[in-house]
Amino acid sequence: RQTPAANMVKVGEDKKEGAGAKKVKLSKEERLEKNPNRQIRIAKLVINICVGESGDRLTRAAKVLEQLTEQDPVFSKARFTVRSFSIRRNEKIACSVAVRGDKAMSILETALRVKEFELKARNFSKTGNFGFGIDEHIDLGIKYDPSIGIYGMDFYVVLTRNGHRVAKRRRGTARVGKNHRITVVDSMQWFLDKFQGAITE
Repeated sequence: RQTPAANMVKVGEDKKEGAGAKKVKLSKEERLEKNPNRQIRIAKLVINICVGESGDRLTRAAKVLEQLTEQDPVFSKARFTVRSFSIRRNEKIACSVAVRGDKAMSILETALRVKEFELKARNFSKTGNFGFGIDEHIDLGIKYDPSIGIYGMDFYVVLTRNGHRVAKRRRGTARVGKNHRITVVDSMQWFLDKFQGAITE
């Protein structure tokens, strides 16, 4: 039977062995990959339908967005007068809605399925965001309504990391470090890893 003193000596030896163990040094790339603050996520998904005119067509387009997202859309106005398109300045010509969280990921996956998870390299911007469009909203699983018609829409995905808020907050605004910004390569890799998609030229 061991005495308490013997147990104390044994514990001390274990500590010495642990202290003497060699620490495995990780490379810079491995440290960045394991850093949870480097994880990329969707900040928001913006869905836009540009009708080019106000009136019933724009109202019906807003209903399509409301059916898809269960949110109230926002209307956008024309910045300039374009006589060739019969567009007047400050006339409502488009509607959009911003979706966040799990709902954004679910809608994005549905929209990418319409594209067969295939995007072009030009769909990705230098700031690490990407966008694409579909021709018919009924491809998203929305039941066709003859009174509404068929509308195409654009999807814009804004990606972010922890810490990007410092560039947009009102007080104490700061610049995001170069190594922490999301590049076009980062966004492409995120798309490939998340959806097992394909990127063509």
